[in-house]
Amino acid sequence: MSAQTNTEADTDLVRVRRRGLTVETIFHEFGPAPEVPVRLACATAVVANPYAGRYVADLSDFMTALRPLGTALAEELVEALGGIDRVESYGKAAIVGVNGELEHGAVWHEAGGWAMRSALGEPKAIVPSAKAVAATGYRLMVPLHHVHAAYVRSHYSVMEMGVQDGPRPDEIVFGLVMSDGGRIHARLGGLAKEDVSVHDGQR
Repeated sequence: MSAQTNTEADTDLVRVRRRGLTVETIFHEFGPAPEVPVRLACATAVVANPYAGRYVADLSDFMTALRPLGTALAEELVEALGGIDRVESYGKAAIVGVNGELEHGAVWHEAGGWAMRSALGEPKAIVPSAKAVAATGYRLMVPLHHVHAAYVRSHYSVMEMGVQDGPRPDEIVFGLVMSDGGRIHARLGGLAKEDVSVHDGQR
């Protein structure tokens, strides 16, 4: 993943060591290539864990402080995929270094999820997620589904997230993922994206 500085997102609670953006283009998976390939993008930030090595009862300040970072990552993904109208699926994830706890990654549910919804015009489908406490270099599969209807089966997919030198024991890797399509050869039926009609985030 490419690194870039992000001093604008740094606060007393949110100290970003590096950021990365990975874009994958899938042309086919041993089947006929569609006219338009599917693109997946993952934006990550390696952040110091302010609670590493200790128990803190109230994590809400950290969750709130992460919102600007979530917004920056979400907007970067939208730009990478060509605009809001191109984004069809999303997901989020966090990898907590071994001196932290799973709850430290759970702050991203609100901060990252809120940011994605805001950047995409408030779609209703829940943002799927994954999280883990793990050693440096750990790779996590981030689940994806359709931004408007979670039951669109063709968009149940994943993208790998990870940073070679993170998270260090006192860090957290936060990530957001977006895609401009479903699985490249989806052909197992279910609700098609063209048939979404209830607009309740599910169907």
